Amino acid sequence: MKNLNGEIITNTVEFKDFKNYDGKEVTICGYIHRIREMTGFAFVIVRTARDLIQCVYAPEFSEYRLDEKLCEEACVKVLGKVVSSKDAKGNDRYELQIHDIKILSLPADNLPIVINKKQLDNIALSTVLDLRPISMRNPKERAIFKIQEGIQRGFREFLSSQGFTEIRSPKINFAGAEGGTNVFKLDYFGKQVYLAQSPQLYKQALVGVFERVFEIAPVFRAEHHDTSRHLNEYTSMDFEMGFIESFEDIMNMETGALKYIMNLLKTEYANEVEILKADIPEINEIPSIKFMDAKKLLVEKFKYKPSDMKDFDPQEEELLGKWAKKELNSDFLFVTHYPSKKRPFYTMDDPEDPEYTLSFDLLFRGLEITSGGQRVHDYKAQVEKMEKLGMNPAEFETYLLLHKYGAPPHGGLGIGLERLTMHLLGFKNVRNATMFPRDINRVTP
Repeated sequence: MKNLNGEIITNTVEFKDFKNYDGKEVTICGYIHRIREMTGFAFVIVRTARDLIQCVYAPEFSEYRLDEKLCEEACVKVLGKVVSSKDAKGNDRYELQIHDIKILSLPADNLPIVINKKQLDNIALSTVLDLRPISMRNPKERAIFKIQEGIQRGFREFLSSQGFTEIRSPKINFAGAEGGTNVFKLDYFGKQVYLAQSPQLYKQALVGVFERVFEIAPVFRAEHHDTSRHLNEYTSMDFEMGFIESFEDIMNMETGALKYIMNLLKTEYANEVEILKADIPEINEIPSIKFMDAKKLLVEKFKYKPSDMKDFDPQEEELLGKWAKKELNSDFLFVTHYPSKKRPFYTMDDPEDPEYTLSFDLLFRGLEITSGGQRVHDYKAQVEKMEKLGMNPAEFETYLLLHKYGAPPHGGLGIGLERLTMHLLGFKNVRNATMFPRDINRVTP
């Protein structure tokens, strides 16, 4: 595209850099989000990868005239001059005076939903999900997944700064990491294998190599839950760390990661936080309570009669979240020392009381988002625990290589990315915070 002086301009500029180009000609690329024709001029709102940019068309700006084919969702390249002004609060605002528009492509049909509103009002979630490639073009829907990007980015940046190595573990495995029946079976060249429930066995193995490792990747659970908080494929943010003194080292590392993530969202994702009116929590220290003490609290303070003494139901988690906020001024609460019968075979039992484990869950505003704990690192102890649980250690020969040839005290955790995003943004359904959900009913788009 040529500017008014006949010079070719090929570089494109992001809206955040407009302040550096005040009074200069630049190009932007994006979609026509909305056209508002006025008397003698028009506002053309261009949607870029992260912003809505107000562009102004008027015949006196250049010889360019609006193409009658220009319409919403046309893909365009716009040449114009950056113009600054002040808003009502005295803040700088920028818009683009249109000098030329090059149409790169035109939609072949009308949109099935209106996406240029602030939010997708009165549209069923099922329709939003069916039309995900289109519905995510809505600025509010798009902002959800920029926030999700920020969570993953913060997790990665913080752990990298703490000496962690990022890994990639296989998702086709010889056995389920968690045990049980909630695994997807595959025919793998005549062999029965499974989709990974977690990267657990591999990240433990790699503690013996790198000492500290993390992974952000999908996991698969063949659970027949059809609830607002369950998915059959979700993203797990995992880490494992060696040479720990206590499982509390893992809790402290997660606290640091969450602090970093929330501060990153407040600073570099402030626009998305504002669009979504997200309530980003302040984190100082995260309090903790033992599992049985939490059960006692529920009975004595809330008069709630637990139906399961090995875990919490959703209402119990919600009550504990309210208690933590009111009494401890914390949106987060660690619950520690879960019963041994509830935790996987690799979880270390508490030496002081083997009925319980050196493990924890993290509740965020009354919803569990993390499970973690210290692992068994002694070979003999791990084999004995497997046999006690009716497992065949021979089937885990490669996993036990870590233990057999020397393993440091270690532990780790997994955070459900979609659950954390859902609760952070105040959604009631985890599918709102999942780009392309996979549950017992949905495998498209």
